Amino acid sequence: MRKMIVALAGVSLLLSGAGLAAPGADQASANRVESHVRFLADDLLEGRDTGSRGHEIAASYVANQFLALGLKPAGEQGGWYQWVPFRRATLVPGKTVLTLGEGSGDTVLPPSEMIARPSLTERMRDFRAGLVFVGYGIDDKALGIDDYAGLDVRGKIVVVLAGAPDKVDNDIAAHLRATKDVIAAQHGAIGIIELGVRPPDPKRPISPERFAAAPLVDWVDANGQSGSEPQGLRVRLMPSAGMAERLFVGAAQSLSQVRKVAGLGNKRVRGFALKPTVAIQSESTWTDFKSPEVVAMLPGTDPALKGEYVAMMGHLDHLGIKKDAKPGEDNIYNGALDNAAGVATLIEAARQFVDSGEAPKRSILFVVHTGEEKGLLGADYFAAHPTVPIKSIVGGVDLDMPVPLYPFNDVVAFGGGHSTVRDAIAKAAAEMGMSVSPDPMPEQSIFTRSDHYQFVRRGVPAVLLFTGYGNGGKAKWDDFFANRYHSVKDDVSQPILWDAAARYAQLNYRIVRQLADAPQRPMWIKGNYFGDLFDPKGPRAPAEMAH
Repeated sequence: MRKMIVALAGVSLLLSGAGLAAPGADQASANRVESHVRFLADDLLEGRDTGSRGHEIAASYVANQFLALGLKPAGEQGGWYQWVPFRRATLVPGKTVLTLGEGSGDTVLPPSEMIARPSLTERMRDFRAGLVFVGYGIDDKALGIDDYAGLDVRGKIVVVLAGAPDKVDNDIAAHLRATKDVIAAQHGAIGIIELGVRPPDPKRPISPERFAAAPLVDWVDANGQSGSEPQGLRVRLMPSAGMAERLFVGAAQSLSQVRKVAGLGNKRVRGFALKPTVAIQSESTWTDFKSPEVVAMLPGTDPALKGEYVAMMGHLDHLGIKKDAKPGEDNIYNGALDNAAGVATLIEAARQFVDSGEAPKRSILFVVHTGEEKGLLGADYFAAHPTVPIKSIVGGVDLDMPVPLYPFNDVVAFGGGHSTVRDAIAKAAAEMGMSVSPDPMPEQSIFTRSDHYQFVRRGVPAVLLFTGYGNGGKAKWDDFFANRYHSVKDDVSQPILWDAAARYAQLNYRIVRQLADAPQRPMWIKGNYFGDLFDPKGPRAPAEMAH
């Protein structure tokens, strides 16, 4: 076995607070970050897939780095870990039968026409339900949208259009897209079918069989509750393009008419009952496994504030081993920047707290997540089963996928504008001679696509920080997304500027330090959609307080 030597440096030098760090300006910090990334992204860890041995080795490495820094374990039962109970569900071949009930009788549907996803909470399913079209499937008082008005969907399968009406903010639209199943369950529906607003491209036909073949993975806790299956929602179905149209036969409108209305823009798409019924008989098989969150804590010192926590987080997992690699071809998804670099800089930021010699007023919670690449699953489990009271977590900063391939001089704070966390980011950036730039890719809805969002959903003001598009950053980001993101090329052979990575670590340290030492906890901006939705009774800051 090849041995790896990991440099564990002693006391770090503080990065300069003014201007852009010159190469070698803080070599010790850069070396430490590099050593962490080289270990975590090494082939020996086989891509750190959730539930794999390589991921557990990486988690042990991180926990021992925290131990060396003198942090306190904050996981389960006084340890460093919170073990997330995952379940992988697959359909038992030949045990799924879907039957479409129409006026002329029942038709057994082949898998090419319609298929059900496996279930994480019911091994056997056997029931029949009617169908109701509910427009976009949105019920949101703040937006004045209630697609369920006048419709009874109790015990029914709802059919919804994908997306959201035009003129809805990108972040809000992304939230709505991700919660249609929750809204359906709240109204008493037991199943959901989601259809595209536009007909599918004939060159890329919908494949229900491929939809069914992919295993479904999520956490399932001791109470049998799953993160991805709202209580009461028993099935998710995917029809072919032809079957989708068939579901609307004899209804108030055809599917093409519905899509035409949706294409008009902001006009509401009204729902109505559909004629067919669907009977589902299926059997799922389960494989249960576990994977650790690493949780550490630096206690605060202020008697009035030390019971509050600022969470600093990043995900450790990546994509594992490429299954279809050819002999001799690179088959390891190393995830050097996504997200070994985020975890490495988190460890370095933790070191800066310790080396400062000044403990924070609030406590700092360092949470290194698992299962992010499978849908923010570890963060969701932690936020649903926190090792400290969730109400005591007052803010969060997510270190996910910095791209230190250029000497960045600006940062993007996804979600920063929703709360006073933005003020801490602006101050910390200014201290280091950086600027804070607006979201350069709002159509991507990045705010809802990383682990911090699972904390937002529990009412915690939280942000994700990217290196910005300035100083040549856009070209580097475009190249990374096009050629390296989620590919085997995201490894340490990239021209990584380790001093830039160390600079990212110090920026995040300064932001979290600001949040930890401020007399006032982070607050949602008055009238903010996410604050009003997830923390309606929490304190508010006037809009003019966030700059």
